[in-house]
Amino acid sequence: MDLGFKGKVALVTGAGSQIGFGKEISLLLAKEGCDAVAVSDINLDDAKLTTEAVKALGCKSIAVKADVTNKAEVQAMVEKVIAEYGKIDILLNVAGGVLGGGPFEEQNEEIWDQNIALNLKGTMFVSQAVIPHMKKQNYGVIVNISSGSTHQYGPPHGVGMYAISKAGVDTFTKQLATVEAGSGIRVNCVAPGPSPTNFIKAPDKQAVVDMLAKKEIPMGRGATQADIANAAVFFASDISGYITGQVLHVSGGSVM
Repeated sequence: MDLGFKGKVALVTGAGSQIGFGKEISLLLAKEGCDAVAVSDINLDDAKLTTEAVKALGCKSIAVKADVTNKAEVQAMVEKVIAEYGKIDILLNVAGGVLGGGPFEEQNEEIWDQNIALNLKGTMFVSQAVIPHMKKQNYGVIVNISSGSTHQYGPPHGVGMYAISKAGVDTFTKQLATVEAGSGIRVNCVAPGPSPTNFIKAPDKQAVVDMLAKKEIPMGRGATQADIANAAVFFASDISGYITGQVLHVSGGSVM
């Protein structure tokens, strides 16, 4: 099936981790026919590793360092991609992270601010920088990454700063989709369930996912990086051209 990626240029943020969703999404976009996939991460060396993997699939790619919480760096990142490829058709807002936690009464304002800055404002900043270029061509696709944790409450989840920041991404997705529908820009969101990425701090990440799956996931397993990439690339493709403003939970039934 032709997904409509021929000649398209994509930008994927947070794609440096070699076990993360961003890398898997970048590789799948390349495999499905994108002309170029620009890879961004706060760690340039990691981004370069993903870029080399993308190039090995016959797709053009550049690595760009950017802290998505810094508007000046975000703007410079977007300008570099535009200078290199002339346009950005597809934006994947993958950059994010779990910062802090613990009992609510022990949480502090600084960590709350960091979660909001990275997970919500970072997504907003990159979208804000890319949208003017999409409007010029009357075409664009934005796919945000949220979290199944936005629909998990009480023990052992507690008052989760990460979940609350990602709930903001859900609402941002719907509001931006509504505002930009007339500009030819679609905006959707993928909300992953537990997966063995660097979001899990334990050395044996798969063991943690397997434990969570046994307790919380009807399908009995955690999400793979490929599960999330498949959903994100579906939203990025032209075959989802009549879909906007949706949050898709890819979580084995843990969120319905």
